[in-house]
Amino acid sequence: MKEKWTGERLETFIYSRDTIDHLHRYAIAKDYIKGKSVLDIASGEGYGSNLLSQDAASVIGVDIDPETVKNAGKKYKNSNLQFFVGSADLIPVESDSIDVVVSFETLEHHDRHQEMFFELKRVLKKEGILIISTPDKLYYSDKRNFKNPFHVKELYKNEFQDLISSNFINYQCLNQKYIKGSSIIQEDNDNQINEIFTGDYSILNKNEVLPLYLIMLASDNNFIKQKTTIFNGYDIIDKELLSTFRKSNSFRLGNFILSPLKFIKKCLQ
Repeated sequence: MKEKWTGERLETFIYSRDTIDHLHRYAIAKDYIKGKSVLDIASGEGYGSNLLSQDAASVIGVDIDPETVKNAGKKYKNSNLQFFVGSADLIPVESDSIDVVVSFETLEHHDRHQEMFFELKRVLKKEGILIISTPDKLYYSDKRNFKNPFHVKELYKNEFQDLISSNFINYQCLNQKYIKGSSIIQEDNDNQINEIFTGDYSILNKNEVLPLYLIMLASDNNFIKQKTTIFNGYDIIDKELLSTFRKSNSFRLGNFILSPLKFIKKCLQ
């Protein structure tokens, strides 16, 4: 069956900027989860929960779509990993049972934000930590004149900060930017990497780098804050180029021409 991406959830046959950005978020989450109980809200296809289960004591992935949850359970079978059907504002997890909650690109898909945070506070242990991301409406939508059909309610940075600060004592705000195949996550007040230069011998250009995504780390306890990190996405880009080439007419023609030779070779083996 030919795989088709709707754009709503990231799938593991997709190699793109979205892949790089999502993997980077899970990469920084791994700093906080070793030996911990982890909850992944809106776990989708399940690849992120699976990655976290490599270091965590236990991981629960929760998603609202029953078919997605069923497929994730079939695909990823680690002994410390479970998937359940549930929503962000009605989480099927016991109170005070989770050390770390991760929730990447979830808030914008519904409008029950405070209800979601009531649930996050309920399931988190007293010393627990939340790692959550969402698009910055200013840069993601307004400045690009872009509308994502899957988004219900996007937040501006001050709205996101107000939501976090009204529910947690301590928090750190991070920006996520994408530059030529790599994702950069840095402190919100660190504006060192805002421009990128391109050009050749005839002309030089300066381009602004937009921080499309916001990431918050929040807890009622003190926690180790993130420094600037970079996810080198060139392996992903190579796979994206290969995937694109295999869909091209040139590849299909070449494969058609070589298919008789492949058949003969197989028969002679």
